[in-house]
Amino acid sequence: MNNILGNIEFSSPYWLLLLAVIPAILLYKYYSKSQEIEPMTFSTLESISDLYSWKEKALKYLPILRYLALAALAIAMARPQQTLKEEVVKAEGIDIILAMDLSSSMLAKDFDPDRLTVSKEVAAKFVDKRVYDRIGLVVFAGTSFTQTPLTTDHNILKDFLANLECGMLDDGTAIGMGLATAANRLKDSESKSKVIILLTDGVNNAGYIKPLTAAEIAKEYDMKVYTIGVGTTGAALTPVNRRNDGKFVFGMSKVNIDEKLLSEISSMTGGKYFRATDEAMLNRIYDEIDQLEKTEMEVNVFKRYKDIFRFALMIALGLLLLEFLLRQTILRTLP
Repeated sequence: MNNILGNIEFSSPYWLLLLAVIPAILLYKYYSKSQEIEPMTFSTLESISDLYSWKEKALKYLPILRYLALAALAIAMARPQQTLKEEVVKAEGIDIILAMDLSSSMLAKDFDPDRLTVSKEVAAKFVDKRVYDRIGLVVFAGTSFTQTPLTTDHNILKDFLANLECGMLDDGTAIGMGLATAANRLKDSESKSKVIILLTDGVNNAGYIKPLTAAEIAKEYDMKVYTIGVGTTGAALTPVNRRNDGKFVFGMSKVNIDEKLLSEISSMTGGKYFRATDEAMLNRIYDEIDQLEKTEMEVNVFKRYKDIFRFALMIALGLLLLEFLLRQTILRTLP
């Protein structure tokens, strides 16, 4: 309880001065009433004892509800706010593009349920950790396009990420196109650090931009490229054909990732190549990248508030309504 009260601040505290007016009104009414009523002397009160019922006693205290309502209204007008969060934040100021492979092989079953689903889930957890960074999303298969430009609205980014599907683009693996599109999105960034995380499970076999040419572009603009090869070693149950109804036909196929190319891209740009053969390893890779990319810029204090004046307002209205109902029903008096 003390912690809750300690987190409450008032946006318009001068309204709380009304609380001091209420005792003054009560004192004024008390002294005014004592001077108006002349005392009457009775030899005994037995004759009127039955007339002084509990209703009359309650009626005397009924105005208290009105004064409590006035107090609650004064508190509501002062706009109490609860401090939800107060923290010292070390802003990292990093712009990150996630470049994700959507070729049909990303549906391979060596990850549960498949490579694409796991890659999306792990990437979303990575996004959650980068609270103050701008992050964008690029996808590629036989060609590439920007799914989400750089943004700090990570909820929108994760929505687009969750809805990625194989088949959105012509099939193939255009690593150079994916990297070039990501670099194009970052080239005008004024961020202190620019990072591309490119995830693929195959060999470059499509697109008109060579991967190393795209890497040269990234290097020219001081972009660091982390590459991730996704897939088990050996063979995996992979789409090998597609039926007329659009469904994939699966068969065992050798996992072939151009690790030499991915390593060269990362080496050229000052990044690092990773190989993920299962979900746990992919999680560790993103954790490592998260730790590698920490660039503190400045310290800011953030406060977030939640208005709670409605609660006091409801109490005030409730007390006024209660007084009205009591006066019109069980405590009603004849004029």
